[in-house]
Amino acid sequence: MSLNAKEPPKVAITRRSRVHGVMITQVVQQVPAGKSTPDFTRKPMAMTVNEGRRAFFKAIVSGEPPPSVTWGRNKGDVNDADKYKIKYEEKSKEHILEIPQAKPELADTYKCFATNEYGTAVCSATLIIIKAKDDAPQDFRKMLKKTVVVTKKKPLPPKEGELDPKLMEVLLTAPKKDYQRICLDFGVTDFRWLLKRLNQLKKERADEQAKVVENLGNVRQIEVKPSGKAEFSLDMTLLDPNSKIYLYKDGNRVPYGNNGNSKHSLQKRGNKYCFTIKDPQPEDAGLYQVDVGETTVLTTDFQMPAVSFADKINNTKALENKDASFQCVLSTPLNRITWSTSDSSLEHGDKYEINVSEDKLIHTLTIKNCEKADNGTYYAIAGTASCKASLVVEADPNAHKGLKKSKDQHELAKLEIEDTEEKDGRNESSRKIGAGVGDDSSGKSDITKNDRSNHSHGWKTDGEGKSENNNSLLGGRDESQKVDAGKERVQAGLTVSDVSQDQGVQFVSGLSDTTAVTGERAELFCKLSTENAKGRWYKNGKLLTDDDDGVKIIQDGAHHKLIIDCCNKEDGAVYRFESDGRKSEATLNIQDPPKVDASALVKFAKPVVVKAGETAEWKLQFSGGEPMKIQWSKDDDELLPALNMRIEKSATSSKLRLAKCQRKDSGEIKIKIKNEFGTTEAISKLIVLDKPTPPQGPVEILESAVTSVEFKWKPPKDDGGCPVTNYIIERQQVGRNKWSSLGQISGNSTVYRDSDVEPGKRYCYRIRAQNSEGVSDCLQTEAIAAGVLRYPGAPSAPKVVRVCKDCISLAWSAPCDTGGTKIVGFHLEKRKKGTNNWSLVNQEGPIKDSKYEVKDVCEGVAYEFRVSAINLSGPGDPSNPSDTVIARDPMKPPGKVTDLRVTSSDYVSLSLAWTKPKEVKGSQDEAQGYYVEIRPGASSDWTRCNAVPITTTTYTVRGLKAMAAYWVRVVATNYGGDGEPRGFDNHIIAMPPPVWPKFKDRNLKNFVVVRAGNTVRLNIPFEASPFPEVSWLKDGALVPKHVTVTNSDKASQMLIPTSERSDSGVYTVIVKNLVGQESFNVEIRVTDDPKPPGPVELYQNVPGTVTVSWAPSPDETKDDRLHYVITKRDSFKPTWRTVAENLFNNKFTVVDIVPGRQYHFRVYAKNDMGLSAPSVSPAFEIKKERERFKVNVPPRKSVDLSSAPSFITPLRRHIPPEGYECHMSCAVKGDPAPRVAWYHDDVNLSVNSNYYITNVCGVCSLLILRVGANDGGEYKVVVENHLGSAECSMMLKVRERRTWTMEATTEYL
Repeated sequence: MSLNAKEPPKVAITRRSRVHGVMITQVVQQVPAGKSTPDFTRKPMAMTVNEGRRAFFKAIVSGEPPPSVTWGRNKGDVNDADKYKIKYEEKSKEHILEIPQAKPELADTYKCFATNEYGTAVCSATLIIIKAKDDAPQDFRKMLKKTVVVTKKKPLPPKEGELDPKLMEVLLTAPKKDYQRICLDFGVTDFRWLLKRLNQLKKERADEQAKVVENLGNVRQIEVKPSGKAEFSLDMTLLDPNSKIYLYKDGNRVPYGNNGNSKHSLQKRGNKYCFTIKDPQPEDAGLYQVDVGETTVLTTDFQMPAVSFADKINNTKALENKDASFQCVLSTPLNRITWSTSDSSLEHGDKYEINVSEDKLIHTLTIKNCEKADNGTYYAIAGTASCKASLVVEADPNAHKGLKKSKDQHELAKLEIEDTEEKDGRNESSRKIGAGVGDDSSGKSDITKNDRSNHSHGWKTDGEGKSENNNSLLGGRDESQKVDAGKERVQAGLTVSDVSQDQGVQFVSGLSDTTAVTGERAELFCKLSTENAKGRWYKNGKLLTDDDDGVKIIQDGAHHKLIIDCCNKEDGAVYRFESDGRKSEATLNIQDPPKVDASALVKFAKPVVVKAGETAEWKLQFSGGEPMKIQWSKDDDELLPALNMRIEKSATSSKLRLAKCQRKDSGEIKIKIKNEFGTTEAISKLIVLDKPTPPQGPVEILESAVTSVEFKWKPPKDDGGCPVTNYIIERQQVGRNKWSSLGQISGNSTVYRDSDVEPGKRYCYRIRAQNSEGVSDCLQTEAIAAGVLRYPGAPSAPKVVRVCKDCISLAWSAPCDTGGTKIVGFHLEKRKKGTNNWSLVNQEGPIKDSKYEVKDVCEGVAYEFRVSAINLSGPGDPSNPSDTVIARDPMKPPGKVTDLRVTSSDYVSLSLAWTKPKEVKGSQDEAQGYYVEIRPGASSDWTRCNAVPITTTTYTVRGLKAMAAYWVRVVATNYGGDGEPRGFDNHIIAMPPPVWPKFKDRNLKNFVVVRAGNTVRLNIPFEASPFPEVSWLKDGALVPKHVTVTNSDKASQMLIPTSERSDSGVYTVIVKNLVGQESFNVEIRVTDDPKPPGPVELYQNVPGTVTVSWAPSPDETKDDRLHYVITKRDSFKPTWRTVAENLFNNKFTVVDIVPGRQYHFRVYAKNDMGLSAPSVSPAFEIKKERERFKVNVPPRKSVDLSSAPSFITPLRRHIPPEGYECHMSCAVKGDPAPRVAWYHDDVNLSVNSNYYITNVCGVCSLLILRVGANDGGEYKVVVENHLGSAECSMMLKVRERRTWTMEATTEYL
């Protein structure tokens, strides 16, 4: 808050920025106005990256003049252009330090410096680089050949109680349906508590992905396919098609190719990206990430457990609409395995049920409601191990009996051959034969690529059992699994050895199952390896030719097509294509969804319009496969048959009939037709015409004048389905029964004016709406008075628009309350300031507008104006007077205020004072008010603190932010405008005057003892300005985490909820601000009641002394302030007395031991909490030969203590008030004890129950519980024994009770 000051030489003032972690060094004593030291708007953030990835730091700086930015590091420099790239983004104003390739030696603390001529700002950020598993360069080709048996990727173990960080990475890109499966793989059984954190991370990841990806979805986690490849995929639309896509495994970039021959490959089909790992091995397990540029779009965890099948799945048969099951047993427990067909993976759902036993060894797949389409091969995949089996779904066993036997034999032979597996001992010739036998990518070919055995179709045996290649065809199989091992298989008269030399025709792509709709075109397609090969088409085993109706057979080179132009139900069958002994088959499924003719649909869609009470009908013809489900609905509510509703259904049509329709029945009518192949909907509309509902109120009275009444209403809520044509108006005079018709008005208007009214009368009106269907019920108004004088309210006070010496321009606003009629004009009045005489300005008549120029003014005279509104009833109340205005030419703006200063300040307010600017004739006039304006240090906009000018020269600005910097200025103003502002040269900080930190409580304890387990609470009040930084230390180091520190602007509290002995130490509180710092030390000792010392032993070394020794207390090693106290007791004195204390050893010699006395000792352990339980010594005694002791007793003298009675203390005089108690007492002596008697006016009181008499040890008392007027008089006490008597008396005067009145009180005072 300093004002003008001379600039001193260069200094170094260090202060903290508002951005945490930024330190600013100011090199000048005072920064000029409009300038500032450098600061960070956004500082660089710490980063953790994998080795080889890109790392960067970004910073945004501020300052005037703009600072220059440099970078540095703790262990070197950043001048190497190959390792570091420094750039500046003009658009985002970001200074960037980029490290293109992070290496372990680049891990360091990096610093960013922002410098200008007024100072330097510096902040730091840490770069952590995660090293790769193997730093040595790797040959990718060698990696493909080399296999290392590793059961699972073993990353650094997470800390105890923390999740594996890979889990969150995988969940970020996985679909929600996979959450439970992924968490189970990571050993997390309940993931609901992760969702909140996961959603937050997903939002942040989505913001990053939005910068490079337009659309991302259909993410599929990595799976091993039946082909032996591992695949994962996603659908992605890139913002920049040229963006680079990287694949990482465990943080290391993995090269990939674009074809299936590479170990890792990427195939793109449209927006779908599919990554493939060929021949996955255990070393391929790990965390895979797909990045677009620097942004991660997919994360998946590939696990390759070391597991095998103890029991594989077996071939299965099932009847249609029955369930079929496959079951396998694993050698090692596994949470899940992959079940799939040749085309896709299977998931648990309505069709497939996947179960796992409790021991995770038995896995079961159940196919529900088997159909013909479920025929095929099913795979169970666990890690690198897999097995397969086929499912045959049979039709009704009573049908096609003649074909059953041969078909079963064919299927069994096929299943047995497909079950053959390749083993490691297979020779190279068998591999060639397996590769040469038919390859059908669609899965429908007889012999697949992975099957090294031959298909039974088209193969014959010679019956002699001789073949030199039997071992290669059936290599690795048990004897029990071979199929006619002694037979040689031949294709078209060739032996298997011939086949290995001439493979013949192959399927490049086989037939695929196809679905078609009745009446539409269907096409089956396959491609052979040669163009000259011929083939034949079969339908359910029957040969097809071009002569068959509706079938076209086309061959285009190697492409073979079967086209059915118009499908019908009979075309649904199994189609097979054969060429040169090769076969491929597929199923054509014919669907017949519901259909509606287009013309019938257009007719149905037309709205049905009926009148109320009539019947509405809808009918729709359709076609499609049965059974059909038909549902009618209105406004999405299903319609069911009822008294007024009838629904008719048939196989080809449906009809809806609604009788006695009402207006509420209007709405959308929908029919939904559904069968197993699809759904069709048709929508129509029902409009029921009826009379409208009544017009809506409340009625608004627009005018209630002497000669007319005007009111307004709202149209009907429902017009009845057709527009309102007229409104019928009726009127009734209040007090009469007759309603008279006033006629009709157009339906386009909802305002009516009744000009035929009598002044002072009240009227009610009825309003009815009319359309083509009838007249609505009426809306009746409340009584409307006509001819009642209702004056308008007061307008706003006139405002001065322009002033000159002969004219004053004014403007005002009309009143909100018009009095029920229109405002016809205004009256404007004026008066001279200081007078009460108002004169009318507009003598010529009412002012029509809400502004007026007053020309009847005198120069230099001060005027006030007021205005009143006029309606049909007359003028209303006048407005408040305007501000005083002087008729003179426009004023000159005032000059600058002087002596602007800050009188006081705190954290939320600032008090200012200034001196009124001087008036200079011709250039600046007198100031009539002042505006105070403030501007936050980071803003360029000034804000006025007072909307209305103040006339005083002091002002307090409130609502400031603590420790915020503000620019403040004051502007003088008058009618001529605002003068130039006067401000401070420097900004002002919202804070009290600087105060050196000090501790306010002088009685603070510097030593505190606390019992272990109790709460330790230290409250240290202090005073400091500006807000200090408060820190606590224990023995010079930061306090432990379990210590809670709470700071405020006036005190700091240190809390240990449950103290332990380890909490003992010296605690230091440091209060520091820009002015200075203070500290205060408190020693806290946490201890407990000490445990007693061990056994006490006594022995005598020197006659007349005894040495006491004891075992130390168990707490001696824990408490350095623990000491011992010894007490003793002898047989002569029964009391214990302290012999020694503050002993820090375990031995003490007690002197002055008297022979013949028995001594007992107690040893206590003592600390700050007190004494322990004692440890008692055995008795100690030095025996002594005793002589006979004689006592010379002097003769006793008799003493006579008898005495006559006498008074030690006589009675005192008492004057008790009436109604209060009175207590009289005296003390007597005498031997023997004298007899005591009380008398009142010589009357013995011994038998009077109104008095309470006591005699205790010679003190004689008399108590009167409630003193009355009769209790006054002489009271006497008589004491006597056989030696004499004595008496004592006093006078008791009873004072009357006085009732205090005000006069008596005054008199008393």
